[in-house]
Amino acid sequence: MEIVPAPRKFSDEMRERAQRMVREARRQEPGLSVNAACKRIGPQLGILPDTLRGWCKQADIDDGLAAGVTTAESEELKRLRRENAELRRANEILKTASAFFAAAELDRHIR
Repeated sequence: MEIVPAPRKFSDEMRERAQRMVREARRQEPGLSVNAACKRIGPQLGILPDTLRGWCKQADIDDGLAAGVTTAESEELKRLRRENAELRRANEILKTASAFFAAAELDRHIR
């Protein structure tokens, strides 16, 4: 079973442009917070400020400017969790099959 992510409303180029605009606005006005910059720039681009703030926060983490889990680490963790769940399911199947065949072998020896 493959997990398909929801379709993205904004392209990667739009996200990068919006993030650049927020960083540039903060560079031009050093006292400007990320929140204020997102509230100013988001509506200009048709992006909710909270959405833009999340993108900027994740971009800062990915660029090493803030502490947190990077996008690559998060994707790897998701992949490993899916793989772990699949391996657990396979182990349960193997345990059940092993018990079945062990019981069948015992029945064969008794007869």
